[in-house]
Amino acid sequence: MPLKYSLPKRSSLIKLAAFAAATLVVLLLLPNDDRQRFTYEENRPWTHALLTAPFDIPVYRDSTSVRQMRDSLEDSFIPVYRRINGAGDAVGDKILAAPGLRPDDRSRLRAIIDRLYTRGIIDNHTSAMIAEGKLPSVRMIKDNVAKLVPTEGMRSQRDAYALIDSTFAGSESRGAIQNLNLSHLLVPNVVLDTIETDRLHADLLHQASTAIGVIQQGERIVDRGDIVTPQLYQILLTYESLVDTREGVAYGERFYIGIGQLLFTVIIFGALYLYFFLYRREMWADPRRIVCIVSVGVSFYIFAVVMSRTFASGLYIVPLTIVPILVVVFYDARTAFFTHVCTVLLCSPLSSFPFEFIFIEVIAGMTAIFSLRELSNRSELLRTAGLVLAAYIVGYLSVETMISGTLTVFSWRLIGYFAINAVLISFAYVLIFVVEKIFGFISVVTLVELADINNPLLRTLSEECPGTFNHSMAVSNLASEAARRIDANVQLVRAGALYHDIGKISNPAFFTENQHGVNPHDALDAKQSARIIISHIADGMQRADKFKLPTVIRDLIVQHHGKGKAKYFYNTYCRDHPDEEVDETLFTYPGPNPQTREASLLMMADTVEAASRSLREYTPEAITELVNRLIDAQIADGLHSESPLSFRDIKRIKETFASRLATMYHTRISYPADPAKKTK
Repeated sequence: MPLKYSLPKRSSLIKLAAFAAATLVVLLLLPNDDRQRFTYEENRPWTHALLTAPFDIPVYRDSTSVRQMRDSLEDSFIPVYRRINGAGDAVGDKILAAPGLRPDDRSRLRAIIDRLYTRGIIDNHTSAMIAEGKLPSVRMIKDNVAKLVPTEGMRSQRDAYALIDSTFAGSESRGAIQNLNLSHLLVPNVVLDTIETDRLHADLLHQASTAIGVIQQGERIVDRGDIVTPQLYQILLTYESLVDTREGVAYGERFYIGIGQLLFTVIIFGALYLYFFLYRREMWADPRRIVCIVSVGVSFYIFAVVMSRTFASGLYIVPLTIVPILVVVFYDARTAFFTHVCTVLLCSPLSSFPFEFIFIEVIAGMTAIFSLRELSNRSELLRTAGLVLAAYIVGYLSVETMISGTLTVFSWRLIGYFAINAVLISFAYVLIFVVEKIFGFISVVTLVELADINNPLLRTLSEECPGTFNHSMAVSNLASEAARRIDANVQLVRAGALYHDIGKISNPAFFTENQHGVNPHDALDAKQSARIIISHIADGMQRADKFKLPTVIRDLIVQHHGKGKAKYFYNTYCRDHPDEEVDETLFTYPGPNPQTREASLLMMADTVEAASRSLREYTPEAITELVNRLIDAQIADGLHSESPLSFRDIKRIKETFASRLATMYHTRISYPADPAKKTK
């Protein structure tokens, strides 16, 4: 017999595609250096083994020392000026040819101008620097030798003209001197030599960047436990730079690095998939859940890559604790912790100190999970953010003191990053909404909002069908109490019970709890009545679509009767037509049967609560007998065969229903008459 091969199921292909895509994204963004790099930070202990110089390494000043030296050189730097010979000759010629000047004034004016040019005439900017005391002398080069020349006695064009004008203030030649327009003729003869100044300035600044020593080949650079001082940090940077230029990496080494990174990524995602397969089979069967968790983890990994490349220790800005928060809101705490650990391990190669990073992030994630068992209001998220911030700080301090034995290297910058991280946790509310819309999940927050009886749909139910509304409220209380006993989703059961009969709004009078003496079924045959009763499922789905109720609530609406029968009308028709073969499909709900524990619980609570109203006496024995009979009948009809309920769950549900109904219908004491009234 030939073997038959079948293509993998669509869900398997989706999960495989998610695995491959996530692995590819992580591999592309992992640090891809072709050689081993040491991870270290300034003012932190060196965590690696002894490092010796494989070749001579020049020692340069650290960045702080370079900056201080350059600032000092800038403050003491003296620019280079040059003297322009013959600059005053043009002025002398103008004086000799000027009319109206007395001979003695002409000679005196020429002497003053010669003296001014001998001392030096400068531009206004240089004059201002001299006046501020910033330029007591200038550098001048003669015969390739630079010497300092005092600036005392040098005047600007304006000051030189003012001196001449004041000297000839009462002279008859003043008018002739003014006609010479000396303010324009007196050009500077001591000017800045920009070329020599820039060259000399560059030479001086270069001194700050030159090597101040050398570490010889074989000499110790740093050993485990040494504090990476600013000077040592600069030496390590120089070492890595020289290694980059001196060493080439063989193709085989790059190949093995790539293989190692691939194995690293596959192991982490493989462990996550194996966890789902072994311990969360219901999640494994739903590819949406796998894709959701993988997508969230990879998204935060990408965020971590961006932040680590943007800021030093920027990884601690990334709110990785949002990952377990999202998972615990939609799934459970155990899955949240495992997912968080896998995400932290993925991000660890991005950290300069992987051990410290893993420890701090795991502690913060555990704190988030323990403090947020059920997110039902915003204050819980704010409390979690505060506790996570405290966990970050305590974890950081513990690792710091353990490694360095002191708090002298304590970094306030990291504390600031932790604070930013805690603030970003508040965005979990937005991400919860996004996940709900993209993947069709539902959170406790949404369920709490749906269970608000002021919701327009529930308000319509209370107004149009008050009996059905009271029934739904009673079923909600009954089912939620039992859900708590069996660790089912209490909020889902509570909300689903409130909406399970919204289809009755279309024909409220045809349902017993809404009737007031008149029963419209009296005018119909059993088939017609059954069709109207059964139609409340389809009517409910139409209203659910109109009001955009979540899928899980719609599932409870269609499953709360399963494929059961409208037994009253079925039995009535069978009694009235004893010789006819009855078409049971006319009296059967469309189903499907309950697929979840919550749907089974709602079916049981709905039936038991409705039937309990017909009891003649509400003794504990009668209530217990009713509960057992109805639930056992449903089980015998196979209505719960597709539900994951266990026998222990069913036993606890029965006990809870009996206890709750006995409390609801407890017998009240009769108050005796007032004896004073009897004597009158």
